[in-house]
Amino acid sequence: MAALVGLAGLLGAAAAGAQQTLVAGPQGTPMALAEALRLAKDGDTIELLPGEYLGNLVLENRRLTLRGVGGKPPVIQGAGKMGAAKALWTVRGGEVTIENLEFRGARANDGGAAGVRQEGGKLAILGCNFFDNEHGLLATNDADAELRIERSVIGLAPKVVGGLYHLLNVGRIGKFSVTGTRFQQGFEGHLMKVRARESFIGYNFIHDGLRGGASYEIDLAAGGVATVIGNVIGQGSESQNPVLVAYGTEGPAWERNALYLVHNTLVNYGWTPAWFLRVFKNNLPADTEVHAVNNLVVGPGVLWLGATGHFDGNRPAMQGMLRDIDTYAFELPPGSPWRGSGVDPRQIGGRDLTPQAEFDWPTGTRELKGDRGRWSPGAFQR
Repeated sequence: MAALVGLAGLLGAAAAGAQQTLVAGPQGTPMALAEALRLAKDGDTIELLPGEYLGNLVLENRRLTLRGVGGKPPVIQGAGKMGAAKALWTVRGGEVTIENLEFRGARANDGGAAGVRQEGGKLAILGCNFFDNEHGLLATNDADAELRIERSVIGLAPKVVGGLYHLLNVGRIGKFSVTGTRFQQGFEGHLMKVRARESFIGYNFIHDGLRGGASYEIDLAAGGVATVIGNVIGQGSESQNPVLVAYGTEGPAWERNALYLVHNTLVNYGWTPAWFLRVFKNNLPADTEVHAVNNLVVGPGVLWLGATGHFDGNRPAMQGMLRDIDTYAFELPPGSPWRGSGVDPRQIGGRDLTPQAEFDWPTGTRELKGDRGRWSPGAFQR
């Protein structure tokens, strides 16, 4: 009898500690999101049914997954109304995963609103959309924080002259990664501004469109160790600045500084020359490493003007030398003289920087399989 009582106690304790899934709806059925958050415990998942939800939610030191279900992503709505809140959703510490949700219309009285604002902790953004926010995502300074973004879409910056809104604005955090994600339709601000200690920007479509009006496509403002690999990086003809990738604009914030720009397709849609890579070497320590290898540079401009480092396997091209740039077929066509002309990427600054994937439209990545004896410059090997 005592053994049965003990077993029942263990089963009860296990049940009490089991993770659960709660379901919330925009009209409060089966429960409101606020109620689901009140009931949720660490490790739980909250599923949001389709519809519109008002923003201004704060998650503080929680370990939760919040996931949209039911097909079309639920919309976290700011409706473009000015307010005191810094974000539609704010994540303070903890470990949070946000998946299959859309954040739209974040505005603040001071112009600094974000769809999602991260203040420390670990945050994963998976399969989400961010449109018409003053900043799509914003991460504040915290050297222990980590941000991971996968297969998402971030775009449609508000067209406010002098607003300087960035689609992605990452402060001095410990680790940042983004893969399989589209950045599009910026205006005056950057598509991506990052100050992390370690950054991995891989296999994305960072493309402002034919007449895009953003400034830098990627601004690695505080140096750090940054790997930029396998991306399509396109600057529109109405850009506010000729630089596509900038490194060290604000000076160093970290003890080690190294840039690995490998197997990217960089496109300038304008008639005036672009500065495809600008390294602000006067802002950086003398031991800063720069490696630019196997990049395909499309359109007028220069890649390494003013930069020193390891440059090899980079090839120039015009738009007509790609398969079909109008339909976003950025690969080299069969018979291109640049096919197989890249150098071995397995030993770049002591690292193996062999591309492992390619961007796969509309979001996500496609794994590269097989042992390739020869590599082509650019983001695609197909």
